[in-house]
Amino acid sequence: MRGRDDGRGLGAAELGGEPGERATLVQFSSAFCAPCRATRRVLGEVAAMVPGVAHVEIDAEARLDLVRELGIVKTPTVLVLDADGAEVRRATGQPRRADVIAALGEAL
Repeated sequence: MRGRDDGRGLGAAELGGEPGERATLVQFSSAFCAPCRATRRVLGEVAAMVPGVAHVEIDAEARLDLVRELGIVKTPTVLVLDADGAEVRRATGQPRRADVIAALGEAL
């Protein structure tokens, strides 16, 4: 599992959106990525179901600095962050709802 070299978690400034109180689902996407659209839907549904969880989508092409820092190599990539913004899980490709819920269990 990769994270920031300095040990700090990701906050609102890096995410470009408000993190969740309990956990955050961070999605790195690109404009012409069909699986990214389906991933957006799944993560949005899960975030709406679980109190204190937010979904933040980041345009990988617009945030190359963060993409490089975190070692993101393909889209979609999903990071599950705990309440402190620390990476708990990472997955590439279109996730299944059950897998996202299971990964959230590690962060909560």
